[in-house]
Amino acid sequence: MNLYDLVRDLPLQIDDYALEGLELQARSDFLRKTTVVHLRGGGVEGIGEDVTYHADEHDRQQARGPVLPLAGSWTLSTFSEHLAALPLFEQEPERHAYLDYRRWAFESAALDLALRQAGNSLGEAVGREARPVAFVVSMGLGEPPSTERFYSWLDLYPGLRFKLDANSEWTGELVAELAATGAVDSVDFKGHYRGTVVETPPDAALYRRVAEGLPNAWLEDPALTDETEPVLEPHRDRVTWDAVIHAVEDIEALPWPPRTVNVKPSRFGSVERLFAAYDYCEANGIGAYGGGQWELGPGRGQIQLLAALFHSDTPNDVAPREFNLEPQPGLPESPLQVEPRATGFLTL
Repeated sequence: MNLYDLVRDLPLQIDDYALEGLELQARSDFLRKTTVVHLRGGGVEGIGEDVTYHADEHDRQQARGPVLPLAGSWTLSTFSEHLAALPLFEQEPERHAYLDYRRWAFESAALDLALRQAGNSLGEAVGREARPVAFVVSMGLGEPPSTERFYSWLDLYPGLRFKLDANSEWTGELVAELAATGAVDSVDFKGHYRGTVVETPPDAALYRRVAEGLPNAWLEDPALTDETEPVLEPHRDRVTWDAVIHAVEDIEALPWPPRTVNVKPSRFGSVERLFAAYDYCEANGIGAYGGGQWELGPGRGQIQLLAALFHSDTPNDVAPREFNLEPQPGLPESPLQVEPRATGFLTL
């Protein structure tokens, strides 16, 4: 039986919903805002988080209020179909991906609510046990690159693993220095974030330096061009994909079968598409690892729970959110002990 078949017919009663804004001044130039969706019905509520990146979109949604026609008696599947036809934004958002991010907020809240109304947990529903989650800390080294923050984290947590964003200013000496630490699990080239502030142009020389200098690291999201493909050819089995993965069809359309892919729940939009990706990866021997989106609230716990259920021992980019901030002592270490609530799709 497919994973989604295990939850699709869960009854879902929605009486109303509310929106809650969260924000964090993550850096001097980055005010992160998200919106928590509270679906309520039968005396309980389900929660999800909208990880859209433009702060103005959250302001508009919260000012608009709970105007979507969500009240009624559904199954998880019929609610998802209804949701897909609704205008989740007042106008087409700047980035098409935001449609899936917002849809995921409502879908994850609906899954949480349906499970709570059924008195069941996600692990029980899909027949899986949550296991301790291996995680990496995702960060860039800046321009020009500096390893100061990298070593500050390592000094506090010598066993910490990293996923690092690369850029063309990475020298061979820097790559050798990183390799000597043995702490880098993956390098993100961000070659498919076109039109965003993190877009990184293809750079065959950079790809070669990293691929050869960090021979055990995953190589995420390189841009494929006539210049970069020959460089990556000997390292195909280490190339992974993230930004282009929104559905099973995207995995099937990759230029070669991957050994592993980044499965970010919010990129998939619906529970059905996400669960289909888990099924596809398992059936085809493809590994999966989770990815985060600067969640400020319950969304972080939800992606950690999914990692605990489906891919606990891979380099999951789902570290506790404090690892997005400045280095500090006293944080949970990898593997992370994920404690699901007795019912629903949330963690304690």
